[in-house]
Amino acid sequence: MTYDHLLYEREGTLAVITLNRPKRRNALSLGLMTELIDCLNAVGQDREIRAVILTASGAVFSSGHDLSEAVGGDITAYRRLFDVCTELMAKLQSIPQPVIAEVQGIATAAGCQLVASCDLAIASEQASFATPGVRIGLFCTTPMVALTRAIGRKRAMEMLLTGQPVDAATAADWGLINRAVPAQDLKSETRMLACRIAEASDVTVAIGKQAFYTQIDLDQPKAYGYAKEVMTMNLMSADAQEGIGAFLEKRPPCWVGR
Repeated sequence: MTYDHLLYEREGTLAVITLNRPKRRNALSLGLMTELIDCLNAVGQDREIRAVILTASGAVFSSGHDLSEAVGGDITAYRRLFDVCTELMAKLQSIPQPVIAEVQGIATAAGCQLVASCDLAIASEQASFATPGVRIGLFCTTPMVALTRAIGRKRAMEMLLTGQPVDAATAADWGLINRAVPAQDLKSETRMLACRIAEASDVTVAIGKQAFYTQIDLDQPKAYGYAKEVMTMNLMSADAQEGIGAFLEKRPPCWVGR
């Protein structure tokens, strides 16, 4: 797969997608977002891919929307911009494979939203995160959706109202990322996590990811009602029976993908 604004590579069972507009601070232009949706669609249909790493070229992970597309337009153009952005964030969570953000630098506004929307995130200790739209008259309303769900109301509101950056250690403490690591270890730490995930049954991982996002916004009785049905059906799968049998027999499992 070749793109104008992305790089795509395979590393065994891992897909590595790189935002590749370094001269524009990897701004999420309409073109880049459209390409990323297309790439994620293709990845989601490839059963050989077990996990996805989303990274970026240059010093900045993503500065958010391309502001050159946010001036001089009409309401139809602006709605299109945020429709595509919303589709992208939903796509990250709807493909069966876990998506891990590998954050090497600054992630602001919709770039911060991108990190918050990924299933997992590992960042360099040099990375930082901010939602500074309030400072230029455009509140980060769509980034707010992902941010609030990742770090909670009070912390999200502070970021949204002040636009102040949050360092990687704080982002990890708040739950925006899983952990912060030394810059020289970022690539290896991300791949270690991805490879660990890739060891599991792809069917089981896909079931679990879908179930996680379905139950998260349900009240507890409904969440349990949903989860117990999913777990019952999961137990009927060949991979569940194989995995349990392998555990009881003290041998490695042999996944069949169903």
